[in-house]
Amino acid sequence: MKACIVGGGPCGMMLGVLLARAGVQVRVLEKYGDFFRDFRGDTIHPSTLQVLFELGWLNEFLALPHDEMSSMAACIAGETVQVADFSHVPTHCKFIAFMPQWDFLNFLAAKGKAYPTFALSMRTEGVDLIERDGRVAGVVAAAEDGTRFEIEADLVVGTDGRHSTIRARAGFEVEDVGAPMDVLWMRITKKPGDPMRPLGTMNAGRILVMIDRGDYWQCAYIIPKGSYPALQAAGLESFQHDLAQVVPEIADRVGRIDDWSKISLLEVRVDRLRRWHRPGVLCIGDAAHAMSPVGGVGINLAIQDAVAAANALAGPLLDGTLGDSDLAAVQSRRTFPTVVTQAVQVFIQDRGIDPVLRGAQVRKPPLPFRLLDEFPRLRALPARALGIGVRPERVRTRDAFG
Repeated sequence: MKACIVGGGPCGMMLGVLLARAGVQVRVLEKYGDFFRDFRGDTIHPSTLQVLFELGWLNEFLALPHDEMSSMAACIAGETVQVADFSHVPTHCKFIAFMPQWDFLNFLAAKGKAYPTFALSMRTEGVDLIERDGRVAGVVAAAEDGTRFEIEADLVVGTDGRHSTIRARAGFEVEDVGAPMDVLWMRITKKPGDPMRPLGTMNAGRILVMIDRGDYWQCAYIIPKGSYPALQAAGLESFQHDLAQVVPEIADRVGRIDDWSKISLLEVRVDRLRRWHRPGVLCIGDAAHAMSPVGGVGINLAIQDAVAAANALAGPLLDGTLGDSDLAAVQSRRTFPTVVTQAVQVFIQDRGIDPVLRGAQVRKPPLPFRLLDEFPRLRALPARALGIGVRPERVRTRDAFG
């Protein structure tokens, strides 16, 4: 086995497909039996859509059910302001697509299975590393029934998320950047005739993000870090009241959130590895840098990691020359966009979100939001930052079977 990728999320699946497309023998391990996990990130940004365009898969992808957002607005202290316009981003698609993540992953899985060098092992978890002669030589995997077996590989890539087993087993040091908040995900019924809403609403000292999912609103309620137990202790009725205060229009339906099991807690973490690699093993995506949900850019940054890793590693894997310097090149390439993106997220968290969660009174939109609303040309700047990000990657691997 040339490469074994642990984690079948967007980062792992994209890397697996790109390596297999280039002719590298690759196996992706996914510990669950399917990709269905509610309240996973559903945003597909223009940078990711551009990757699909470069691969020639965009039209097929956009034929799947999805929603498109070409501009972004926010409601702050009762006033709606326009903050981003994607119509001028220099990509083929000038919008953010919203699609259930399991549909995206199933799409990538189908593309991967078209290549003879691609293998996807569901219900299989990477639980340890094989060490030999001072380097990682493979993965100890566990099947659903607990049976363990070894998979030898020239390269192990950890794409198994912010609680990565691979980065823990590799002994990588994690630097905590900090996050003052957590997020509660839930569904709120959407009624026929509900008007379009701004993506985010800041009102009464609370913040609620509402994503239109057709027949329901996918909602993210921002809370202070570690406050969920106290919120539960106050009771569901108090929680329902808080939601209705943020967006009064949903007051008649918050009562349907009648059990805490209908709410999913995301413990927000912003961290990154000091070193992403050592001989035979590399971490990318959330396993290398957990991102804040601010801007919804984490998935797309991880996919850019995958493209960069495939570009750098496909050749050395194919010709048998893979060395630690090749892995270092991936970290070198992707550290700058990671650091810059996290710095922006932390700034927004600390200066914009945390004061509100601590009770600061917001009586009108802050000056930057008013400027964006008043001068439409300025909206191209946040659109580019959100839609493309720092150092977008282009697919440079060839299709060995095309």
